Amino acid sequence: MVRANGAVSLRELARVVQTSEVTVRRDVRALEAEGLLDRRHGGAVLPGGFTRESGFPQKSHLATAEKTAIADVAAGLVEEGEAVVVGAGTTTQELARRLARVPGLTVVTNSLLVAQALAHANRVEVVMTGGTLRGSNYALVGSGAEQSLQGLRVSRAFLSGSGLTAERGLSTSNMLSASVDRALVQAAAEVVVLADHTKLGTDTMFQTVPTDVMTRLVTDEPPPHDDRAATELQALADQGVQITVAGGPVASGGVDGMQGRRPRRDSPLPVQRRGGPTAQLRSAPGGMLEQQAERARVADMRRR
Repeated sequence: MVRANGAVSLRELARVVQTSEVTVRRDVRALEAEGLLDRRHGGAVLPGGFTRESGFPQKSHLATAEKTAIADVAAGLVEEGEAVVVGAGTTTQELARRLARVPGLTVVTNSLLVAQALAHANRVEVVMTGGTLRGSNYALVGSGAEQSLQGLRVSRAFLSGSGLTAERGLSTSNMLSASVDRALVQAAAEVVVLADHTKLGTDTMFQTVPTDVMTRLVTDEPPPHDDRAATELQALADQGVQITVAGGPVASGGVDGMQGRRPRRDSPLPVQRRGGPTAQLRSAPGGMLEQQAERARVADMRRR
């Protein structure tokens, strides 16, 4: 499966071979010892270390259900008439399909796949950057893409990547892609990172969004025994990143409070926002209070 797809999640492997993730994790560890694959948080990839990047066909088959759930939540953050930037990636492509239903929207992107998803949307204006086409992920990169973003200002940016850690933030394996992503970040008042649990704790070569620049992370709920992902989420929350989990909340207390148990889904849990009051995060899609607060904050930002 790794040879065919370039990457595979432990959850998917366990489903295919009809066994537990604990058993799969042990077998993957043995395969890594033989040099047949590299373990990554929540999955495995072909050997290649920090510099290897799977192509779009491989990424599109990894954690598809999780990406769909993340895209559903992220789309709820966008209001009618907004202007946003959307970076390249399989998760952002899923988001674009949902943004096609938001009237009066302006979307700036360097992704051909994002633009294609919005091409026939009524009342959605698509603005594409210039640049050189990078065929592995259908994205425009290079100086042309970066220059076209100069002087641009939008309400928020939606970005994905290859890995996410509390220490370095979001990262990717390609230098050209990282450079354009950094330009997208500079154009936005807020930065929303979309990353499924398989990317949590994974560090790749080029940093794109430092942790202190991230406004919000939208992710899925890690597997019950995935302590590494839970620890990483807690560390991100401790640094002021607003965490929204598709399917359940993230605790904002100490790291110990996240290990070995799951917070109740029906209870709002406080997460301290940088430079602002305590916010109440609820599980999606029931987080109406969170969305109302977000809308009020955006409206206030526009007035200023």
